[in-house]
Amino acid sequence: MSTYTSFNYSSTFTVLVGDILIRFGPAGIPLSCKGRTLKDGIEDVHNLSLNALGIQMVRGGIYGRYPNEEEVGIRIMDVKEGFVVELERDGELISDPQAVIEEEDGLIYMPSGITDHFGELYEIGDIAKRLDVNISLHTPYYMDLGSNNELTKSCIDSIRRAATITNALDGEIVVTSLGLYTGKVPDEDIDSNIAENVAEIMEWWKDCSIRPKLGVEITGHQSVYGSLEQVLDLCDSIDGIVPVINFPHHHSRTNGGLVESEDFLEILQKVEPYCKGSIHTVFAGVEYSDGNERRLTPIKKGDLKFEPLAEALCDFKPEATIISSSPLLEHDAMYMRIINERVLSKRVAKALKEKKKTEMAATAEE
Repeated sequence: MSTYTSFNYSSTFTVLVGDILIRFGPAGIPLSCKGRTLKDGIEDVHNLSLNALGIQMVRGGIYGRYPNEEEVGIRIMDVKEGFVVELERDGELISDPQAVIEEEDGLIYMPSGITDHFGELYEIGDIAKRLDVNISLHTPYYMDLGSNNELTKSCIDSIRRAATITNALDGEIVVTSLGLYTGKVPDEDIDSNIAENVAEIMEWWKDCSIRPKLGVEITGHQSVYGSLEQVLDLCDSIDGIVPVINFPHHHSRTNGGLVESEDFLEILQKVEPYCKGSIHTVFAGVEYSDGNERRLTPIKKGDLKFEPLAEALCDFKPEATIISSSPLLEHDAMYMRIINERVLSKRVAKALKEKKKTEMAATAEE
């Protein structure tokens, strides 16, 4: 007489994975998205069965103008003419979207804003929450918080504006790099200036009750501040910032140091204590030489593979977001999700097989 043993796939899966969620999404509006607005991008991400979107604030340029008669007496967030992000009053910048505009104020606006006007961000944030799409925002890529010149002031202001925008979207994190070594200022002075400027930003962050985290990204060039060690040292010294693992950048800086799942696991273990919940990461294929990134590539090209990371995620079981910065954007975000699910399924199948063996052995002994 044969013995039939039933197995609960769902419960075994839950034991292996728990309540941990790995989110995947593109760095920017999906290439396949017919509409090019942020709202279209969020809906497209959801329809592709992805659940994260990294907004790219690639243009940090701003302009100023005086308010018209209809704008005097209303809040910044209610201005409909252009993407007004803050106002200038008596030489001081006011970032509070609830601030009421006065006649002598100067309105600061972005010519290519993320939406048509600031007030739309709240509605779009609600849509993202409803569709379970986590929002992050990346500041302009060229940042210099180390030289302490006019450009430094502009970069600090860009980070503040990114924070205000992400806060209105109810996003998760603002991601930024911090500066480069120019040779015009001693490296140790640049390090010191960066630390002081980030500390000042975080004071403003707390004063303005900004909810999203400030994430400092591992960078892909030796001449740019942002090795893993530098990022973690900064997180140790300044309260409130978190590390962002850009895997192709770290792979480039270490001349191909990410090969086995243990290599990825070591990084995840190092950054997890700092992350206050979810670990924010970026992934793509990459070409590099002499410790410097040359260019990002589709994930299937190059020697940086996603499978070992998927294995490490299964072992470590963190809550994490993985943003695809590959030229293929959403295609590679979906590819990573599929690879991750495949690795999980193999783990579950192996666990089921071992459980079946154990139960059949126990039955045979009865």
